[in-house]
Amino acid sequence: MLQRIFLAINLPVKVKEELLGYKEKWSELPLRWTAQDNLHITLLFLGNTSVKELENVQEITRSVAANHAPFTLSLSHITYGPTEKQPKMIWAKGDESKELLSLQQDLAKALSHQEEESFSLHVTLARLNAWEFKKIEPEERPHVEEEISLEIPVSSFQIMESKLRQTGPEYSTIEDIPLTT
Repeated sequence: MLQRIFLAINLPVKVKEELLGYKEKWSELPLRWTAQDNLHITLLFLGNTSVKELENVQEITRSVAANHAPFTLSLSHITYGPTEKQPKMIWAKGDESKELLSLQQDLAKALSHQEEESFSLHVTLARLNAWEFKKIEPEERPHVEEEISLEIPVSSFQIMESKLRQTGPEYSTIEDIPLTT
């Protein structure tokens, strides 16, 4: 049996609540907001993974985590993602700290995983209904740019499973991997 696996940093409940507090601000946009429990920062998407491969992932991620100390990251603004010209989502974004980039790159290297796109620190807050969004004239579309200041302490990351449901993806934690250095 294959599982859809990814590595992520889960957010504190207060941060999730604050981020979803922006729902009303862009209520005129055709959006499907992310469920509060699903808000996270993806470090690496591994995709379909067998039980044996998952055991290997768990062993490797524990080893990588042992070489990384806890750190803090920050989210600084909310904007269209991945780009303002080709928006598909609304993201909370931040600057990639050297600690975050080091962790993400070490995980990718240890798991021999090549990302199609370069890593960017973001939390997907909502997905645009592309068909409905295209009906809105570009000059009529609301400007989505909000400065925020959220500090997130990171003392672990999670191995997560994604199950696709008709109501949207359902995420569950397989293992919490502490940063220990």
